[in-house]
Amino acid sequence: MTRAIRKVFIANRGEIAVRIIRAARELGLQTVLGCSEADADSLAARMADGVEVLGPAPAAKSYLDTRAVVDAALRSGADAVHPGYGFLSENAAFAQALKDAGLIFVGPSPETISLMGDKAAARACARRAGVPTVPGSDGVVEHVGEAQREALKVGYPVMLKAAAGGGGRGIRVAQDADELAAEFDKATREAESAFGYGGLYLERFVGRAHHVEVQIMGDGVRAIHLYDRECSLQRRRQKLMEEAPSPSLDDEVRGRLCASAVALAESVGYVGVGTIEYLFDATTSEFFFIEMNTRVQVEHPVTEMVTGIDIVRESLRLATGEALGFAQEDIVLRGAAIECRINAEDPVRNFMPSPGVIGNVRLPGGPGVRTDTHIFDGYRVPPFYDSLLGKVIAWDVNRDAAISRMKRALTELHVDGVKTTRALHLALLDDPGVAAGVYETSYLEENIERIIQAIA
Repeated sequence: MTRAIRKVFIANRGEIAVRIIRAARELGLQTVLGCSEADADSLAARMADGVEVLGPAPAAKSYLDTRAVVDAALRSGADAVHPGYGFLSENAAFAQALKDAGLIFVGPSPETISLMGDKAAARACARRAGVPTVPGSDGVVEHVGEAQREALKVGYPVMLKAAAGGGGRGIRVAQDADELAAEFDKATREAESAFGYGGLYLERFVGRAHHVEVQIMGDGVRAIHLYDRECSLQRRRQKLMEEAPSPSLDDEVRGRLCASAVALAESVGYVGVGTIEYLFDATTSEFFFIEMNTRVQVEHPVTEMVTGIDIVRESLRLATGEALGFAQEDIVLRGAAIECRINAEDPVRNFMPSPGVIGNVRLPGGPGVRTDTHIFDGYRVPPFYDSLLGKVIAWDVNRDAAISRMKRALTELHVDGVKTTRALHLALLDDPGVAAGVYETSYLEENIERIIQAIA
């Protein structure tokens, strides 16, 4: 059954709020921005057809306040709520509250969010769908003794991971039984503090691995993939640069990886857009499911650039209950794309945040270049939220050409008033390992001092 959407309430901020407004406008939809007091004069607020202030600047009193968001969406007369990424985007209780209020949640059902948000339960779903998983516990480990017994089965080193975790938080690595015992209570407390649930599961630590993810879309009956992305350039498990397709996969592995993502999505009756994340061992050509993100990803533009599919627009269309508008054979991989996240941080000073007032902004353009951002001359970067200022995305006919185009684009980017990660990205693109596409998840942290010296 389809439900019409005339007005979309956007429960987010920054560049993703701007991105959703643009997609909604192309579908002829009205938009209302739900924002904090700190974002009431943001670019998204200026672009939206209406604005509802959710509360004070702290996210806990605005963007993370379920009641405030639901009430504001109802006041606005919206039919649907798009959560973007972060904040309440993967909160099953929020999705249920919207459903109870008669509003459409732009994303999967509360049941699917809950199922895939529990990392232990998601692993079990993957195994049932025939998707390889990293050897580990079948579910949550209740105490240290159980964790140590499971570790003996899979072999050290192991990772303790928050069952309700995400974003690289709630993860501890143990090399032996003593370290596992020492880390268990810490990991439990960290998980409880970050996610409100201290449950942990355990899996083998794959040290030299690539972080590869597959973009999927589903209508509850059928799913398709939009190929893969490489997301291995990370600092403290936070992504800095992404590219599509992954340079670490050959066509045979890519085919199997993407097919496994479709199988998992169809097995849970997935509705909407989502991402299935894997670890890939280039030495053995093995890949292992690690988690599913039931939302649009920060790095979705690189997939849009190589497939020509507007992922955010499709998320809105699928939320109405429409069937997928594409068959798998319609999705053609063209060229290569790279995304550089431009953060208000100073890499030379240990990535210290750099809030402040932006003076002059010059954004890159030209063939194959896209900039997704919410900043403008005079914009005040608030200290309350993630430091992302925007994303520069470059596409070209092959990876080497895309790298050259990205370098050109970054040299055009100019932001006064705050420190940014622009110079770091230029240094990364000149780095031999990155240029050759042979980097994995530990590469940046192992080489960060050398790379920082190049820009200091």
